[in-house]
Amino acid sequence: MTLENKSILITGGTGSLGKALTKHIFENFPKIKKLIILSRDEQKQFQMAQEFPESKYPQIRFFLGDVRDQERLVRAFQGVDIVIHAAAMKHVHLAEYNPDECIKTNIGGAQNVIHAALQTKVENVVALSTDKACAPINLYGATKLTSDKLFVAANNIKGNNPIKFSVVRYGNVMGSNGSVIPFFMKKRSEGKLPITDATMTRFNISLQGGVDMVMHAMQHAWGGEIFIPKIPSYKILDVAAAVAPECKIEIIGIRPGEKIHEEMITSSDSYNTYDLGKYYTILPSVPHFKIEDFIADFNAVKVPEGFNYNSGDNTEWDDVETLKELIKEHVDSNFN
Repeated sequence: MTLENKSILITGGTGSLGKALTKHIFENFPKIKKLIILSRDEQKQFQMAQEFPESKYPQIRFFLGDVRDQERLVRAFQGVDIVIHAAAMKHVHLAEYNPDECIKTNIGGAQNVIHAALQTKVENVVALSTDKACAPINLYGATKLTSDKLFVAANNIKGNNPIKFSVVRYGNVMGSNGSVIPFFMKKRSEGKLPITDATMTRFNISLQGGVDMVMHAMQHAWGGEIFIPKIPSYKILDVAAAVAPECKIEIIGIRPGEKIHEEMITSSDSYNTYDLGKYYTILPSVPHFKIEDFIADFNAVKVPEGFNYNSGDNTEWDDVETLKELIKEHVDSNFN
């Protein structure tokens, strides 16, 4: 895939994944026309501009705006070829206490991105999802499931517009803002780590793994797919042992809306799920293309009926030693 002379816009572009995508795109596609970072936090934009100065990256643009503002998005998407939608309100417990705010950003924002993309000449939209959108028990997950449904359905309302909408869904991003490993690393000095439940597990993906998924969807999506990576799980107690083996564990109980294990594919999804090798994909129940053509093109294999993909039943695990290596590689090179 070439992005030569393409203009790309990332909503929520000042977040961990937005910055990783920015770095990846400039390193691998130096002939892009423009890379626009859209976010509502001026301070984060100011800080990111220090990391990616225009003197070194002349194609970068910083655009203040909120995905809740449809008119602003329509203006921002002028001349844009590809939109990566990473903006979201993502903290589970904050969404439980501020439901209307979460709905406005995660659902209203998704609708606005779709509307603005259809109003302009955007060719490709890749929306970021989360494992919490699968069989959600919290508001954050429910809003992201709704967002996923909106982006999948957008392929059926586009008419003759050749635009493609697709979704990438993955688990906890190692080292991202607000994630457990940096949190534990900060808590290390206190000699005590708060853990909600000793049996908790999570899927684990690196920032680069998340970037690779977005690039895969950008290149290969036909429109309407939800892409899911094959990634390992970890046990929360193993993370604690890897980060701070000397610390005492304090069990504090599950927070509002939290699960013990996360899922990325439910047994109900299995009827539309295909194995693509490196990834799974959930195809839309009403696709706008022939399933047989998709299967032939990607050597896709239908998963067995009743298949589900759960962090607690995973066949691949990161143990204490591999977690230490991953932390050193992806979070803090000075970690020991």
